[in-house]
Amino acid sequence: MTAGTRSGVDPDDLPDGLVVADEGGRVVAFNTAAARITGVRASTALGRPLETALPLEDLKGRRWWALTDPYGGLAIRAGQPERNLLLPSGHEVLVSARYVRTRPTGPVSRVVVCVRGTEARRRTELSHAELIATVAHELRSPLTSVKGFTATLLAKWERFTDDQKRLMLETVDADADRVTRLIAELLDISRIDSGRLEVRRQPVDVAAAVWRHVQAHTAAGQPPDRFLVRVQQPLPDLWADPDKVDQVLGNLLENAVRHGEGTVTIEVAPAEATATAAGDGAEPSEGRNTEKGTAVTVRDEGPGIPEESMGRVFTRFWRGSKRGGTGLGLYIVKGIVEAHGGTITVGRGPSGGAEFRFTLPVGAPAFMA
Repeated sequence: MTAGTRSGVDPDDLPDGLVVADEGGRVVAFNTAAARITGVRASTALGRPLETALPLEDLKGRRWWALTDPYGGLAIRAGQPERNLLLPSGHEVLVSARYVRTRPTGPVSRVVVCVRGTEARRRTELSHAELIATVAHELRSPLTSVKGFTATLLAKWERFTDDQKRLMLETVDADADRVTRLIAELLDISRIDSGRLEVRRQPVDVAAAVWRHVQAHTAAGQPPDRFLVRVQQPLPDLWADPDKVDQVLGNLLENAVRHGEGTVTIEVAPAEATATAAGDGAEPSEGRNTEKGTAVTVRDEGPGIPEESMGRVFTRFWRGSKRGGTGLGLYIVKGIVEAHGGTITVGRGPSGGAEFRFTLPVGAPAFMA
């Protein structure tokens, strides 16, 4: 392989294939990843014309370099967007090219080619297909119920008593709420994946938010003594998105109540928060700095999460049990926490149940961020 670039980065350290041809069209760089992806040895490719060192065809069987003519054509061309191409072996690869000119509209002095395998794209397509299948499955049940009850009421309205009508309409209302929640989850996933999740910061009283959720559960029939809330004062002033903090708390408490057993303990305390760049997806160990924050711990006394599943808890479609749900909630929770620059972890509580802990840095008002 050739020497490193001017920036000091060794091309062999790059995860994608890199092929560079000089002003005469001969290959002057062919990194390790390019050799691995194409099956062509660097020693074989170096010094040869680009079209013979890296023979490519499009999906219609046309020779790619002759078709695109990188050294000819319009002088304003900057390169070729990524597309699927075929090697002589029939192996499919993703290829993009950039044309480097010494001056605007001047002759091409370098053709820089990026070659990637299709495995990552197929994994993404598989994930999207799984998401569509899950959504279709989750939508079918409530929509079937809504359609069935409304059709029955329209056709036989006079045959039912007021109590029967009320029960049917309450079921329709609950199923409509379920569809609304699923659509909200899908929108959240779209925003998280595209880095467009907005955080509207304002003062948030986390302890008060916890008590609101506990009261909602007791009003829905949970015994009050099932919840134990501990708040360590004084808490730092927290600037966060109150709706999204509610979403995180709601998901964690719902999971503890539904899938856990015994007492659900919620602890709120000041903490040293390892803040990441908001939305950059960095792991906690890659934190940018440490600052004051608020930590919330939610634990139950159930069977807990199996050790082998700990690493998958915050991934799409992970379900702790077969008792319903899309498996998207904790993925969204992690996205919301990280969008605030915070971190979230999962482990075992003292009694062996599941323990989730998220920490939000103090942050700053929206107009200061």
